[in-house]
Amino acid sequence: MTDRTVGIIGLGIMGSAIARNLVERGWSVVGFDTDPSRRTELERAGVTIVDGTEAVASRAARIMTCLPNVDAANAVAAEIARCGQPARIVIELSTLAIADKLRFRAVLEAAGHIALDCPLSGTGAQAAVRDLVVYASGDSAAIAQCRDLFADFAKQYADLGAYGNGSRMKFVANHLVAIHNVASAEAMMLAERAGLDLDQVIEMVAPGAGGSRMFQMRAPMMANRSYEPATMRISTWQKDMAIIAEFASELGCETPLFATTQPVYVQALAMGLGNQDTAAVFEVLKANGA
Repeated sequence: MTDRTVGIIGLGIMGSAIARNLVERGWSVVGFDTDPSRRTELERAGVTIVDGTEAVASRAARIMTCLPNVDAANAVAAEIARCGQPARIVIELSTLAIADKLRFRAVLEAAGHIALDCPLSGTGAQAAVRDLVVYASGDSAAIAQCRDLFADFAKQYADLGAYGNGSRMKFVANHLVAIHNVASAEAMMLAERAGLDLDQVIEMVAPGAGGSRMFQMRAPMMANRSYEPATMRISTWQKDMAIIAEFASELGCETPLFATTQPVYVQALAMGLGNQDTAAVFEVLKANGA
């Protein structure tokens, strides 16, 4: 597919970073978000802002949706379905339960469109530098038509087969992210109690056997006790964790380490840290005297 126009519905942390990168790579990006401030910000960055989902669908044969919750996904699917346009490829990037992704596809397919389940591995900070992985699943021919698009905002993508496998892969990845994030906070607390220089801890631990991507990204925020701007808000992460817990339960798969991290995130919300980056779990451990 040679058309270099793409629609993006949802211009939050991830959607806005993707939109900016695509504009920089020469794409004509048509976007919409319900937040007026986001629309203004992205218009300044070169995105063509339109007045709703149906307007996006009227101008782009490929549409990416990056949405905060299932209600938004249901609304967007319904709006695209009734737009009266020829077949669109709708690339759903959000983290939603499998049943919700299937409902999204059913609504679009009934109207003649093609839905792809393509959640992303990476944070907003990674999105800003094209350090994302696309877990693509669904119609293989449609995925192949999106290779050029994926290449301009992500470092890697894979066709994972049946629709829904993208979300299943995302749940596995986020299971590890949840654990590594809290493990990083615990390690930083241990280092602080030991009287070590935290900047030196980051410098020496991050590239070693004990390092992880989450440690590399979040330990500096913990050392500085600065959690804004958020690359993944705790409030959003709590929604994602509930989806993973339900997924594991449906499979009858015990996840004891994952389960151990959940109360830490719950306490972070209770402490009013919902809009902070997930690195703020460090504050929970400090408050608990860990």
